[in-house]
Amino acid sequence: MKMQKLKQGQEPTPEDKDFWAEIAGEVERLDQPPEPPLKSVVIKEVEQTIRMNEVYHGNDLGELREGSLADIDGATARRFKRGDFAVEATLDLHGYTEERAYNAVSDFIKKAYLAQKRCVLIITGKGLAHDEERDILAFKGLLKEKVPQWLNGRELRPLILAFRHPDVKLGGSGALYILLRRKR
Repeated sequence: MKMQKLKQGQEPTPEDKDFWAEIAGEVERLDQPPEPPLKSVVIKEVEQTIRMNEVYHGNDLGELREGSLADIDGATARRFKRGDFAVEATLDLHGYTEERAYNAVSDFIKKAYLAQKRCVLIITGKGLAHDEERDILAFKGLLKEKVPQWLNGRELRPLILAFRHPDVKLGGSGALYILLRRKR
């Protein structure tokens, strides 16, 4: 038996209802996740709290782009560009699914900020995918693309001053060297 597509306002037939009951069986509806808050986001960590609207008091934050140092004072920008900041924490995302990686990145950045770390490293990996047209492996890392987008999200962007790809010895284009804002 096949269900017919209903037009708007049309009621299903008793056969359609029976068919649906048989197909759905004992499937239960899952609770939907809550709507994201419209006010400032509060992150509770042991006894410390980050109030995003208190982290940064300046103008609207622009989008972070790899290597952009426009919003940093000259001396700090030069030190960051040269790689003078010691990496105080590292997160390696090799083997992570997208969802697990998102949660890990979010937790990692928030915890590093709360711990007053200044510079952290996230290893995304370069990613390999098969290029059907040329029958070779090509670099196409999903996490390599996604992590910079996540760093620009409303929860993490106020905590970050800049990010760039580090030197090859720290992962090159398969990693992000991130300068965190100072916790005041």
